[in-house]
Amino acid sequence: MQQESTMRVFYRRNTDTIRLLFITIVIFITMSSLSSRFLRPNNFLSMGFQIPELGLYSIAMMLVMITGGRDLSIVGIGNLSCIVAALIMRDGYAAGLAGGAMIMNILLGVMAALLVGVVCGLFNGIIVAFTGLPSMLVTMATSYIFTGIGVVLTNGEAISKVYPEYVYFGNNSALGLPIPLWFLIAALLITWLLLNKTRYGFEIKMVGSNPLASRFSGINIHSVLIKTYLISGIFCAVCGLEILARTDSAKANYALTYTFQAILCAVLGATDPNGGYGKVSTLVLSLISMQLLSSGFNMLRLGTYFKEFAWGVLLLVVLSANFLNNEISRRRYVAKMNKRAAQEDGS
Repeated sequence: MQQESTMRVFYRRNTDTIRLLFITIVIFITMSSLSSRFLRPNNFLSMGFQIPELGLYSIAMMLVMITGGRDLSIVGIGNLSCIVAALIMRDGYAAGLAGGAMIMNILLGVMAALLVGVVCGLFNGIIVAFTGLPSMLVTMATSYIFTGIGVVLTNGEAISKVYPEYVYFGNNSALGLPIPLWFLIAALLITWLLLNKTRYGFEIKMVGSNPLASRFSGINIHSVLIKTYLISGIFCAVCGLEILARTDSAKANYALTYTFQAILCAVLGATDPNGGYGKVSTLVLSLISMQLLSSGFNMLRLGTYFKEFAWGVLLLVVLSANFLNNEISRRRYVAKMNKRAAQEDGS
């Protein structure tokens, strides 16, 4: 009985992780059986280079969703950061900078990109925090602003030809793993520490779950929101830098579908769309699941439109499943409380 009770407690505490692990295994087995090329080492290496982009955007989205918001400007921030870095590095490369001057120029591009992420994140956070406007509408507007700035800076064209030494980091491996994947692992670790080992992690969950109670408990909601959007902007900028290193190009409208995919990844990873809850471990599993699906679709030669259709269906299924699960839990809780009340009345 004690063992059974322990197993039940373990399952209840890790339901989301177990469910996602099962989904990941099913997807892996299904894609392996549908395509003989799926299990090739080169396929997994390719996935290792592709997953950091969606992963970084998903982290940015998850943090904002924990506050109860949505950030539709993540791709706009990432692309604008990428463009600013590309313009600086392209000019330096064209000027023939080498040695220490080249390193300083690359660092200048990286710092400028991160500064763009900070400024854009602060811009979003200040508007959302002090106006009370819905974050989805605010970030939809700022997304167009950031994309528009990118179009002006590039004249609507792609910026390319930066330092090969910088591009090296986006297309090579270290210690058996793609270098961009190491940056994603570091970002996931930082996010886990923020959510689980800092006061900010407690505050962001409180703000998302019950803003009124948070205010009465002394939490500065404005500060928490601004910090969250700022951190989100930094992760987006890092993603932009990774995209530049991998593709050797920057474009104002690069990969706009990542916004929707990041929302799907966060929700699939058990982040509560209403705010207050999100876990890094389940986000990792959802990232793996979506990358396995995406790679499988590519190998089966299914077009982009089918993938977008599949992502939409998957999001509806996940939202419906979460709603049913919450409704079942609510009814069980109500039944339990009614039973306890009846027992107390009978005694």
